[in-house]
Amino acid sequence: MAVAESFSQECRLDSRAYLRNSMRVNIARTCHAALFAIVLLAATVPAIAQRQVYPAPDQAAADLAAALKLAVAQHRRVLLDFGGDWCTDCLVLDSYFHDSSNKPILDANFVLVHVNIGHMDQNLGIAERYEVPLNKGVPALAVLNMHGAFIT
Repeated sequence: MAVAESFSQECRLDSRAYLRNSMRVNIARTCHAALFAIVLLAATVPAIAQRQVYPAPDQAAADLAAALKLAVAQHRRVLLDFGGDWCTDCLVLDSYFHDSSNKPILDANFVLVHVNIGHMDQNLGIAERYEVPLNKGVPALAVLNMHGAFIT
């Protein structure tokens, strides 16, 4: 009986050691996967962040006026995109605007105007005029008819 107990006890110790080792391997694999994901993300974000999408803040009024003229001539609406080049979400949205499946739809129906809000301290009057709540974050969008009236 003592041999059977001893063997049973050794089996339990071996299974515990096996579980500890497999947990270490799983933790190591998870850490490696997380590290790989972080490195991959770090490699892609600078590529997005290096693009300049939003013109200088003082250009917004002129860009809006030009867009309204073009919208009337081409019977399209104006899409105001409030944001800044520091905003990763804004740059991602712009990449969706220019994606091959979305660009034809955008170009057929809208004149896109990027409105640079600086660091939430520029072109606030334009945002107020079109009821864009910048305090809720960016990117923020407003749609205008071809005559410049805000479409709710």
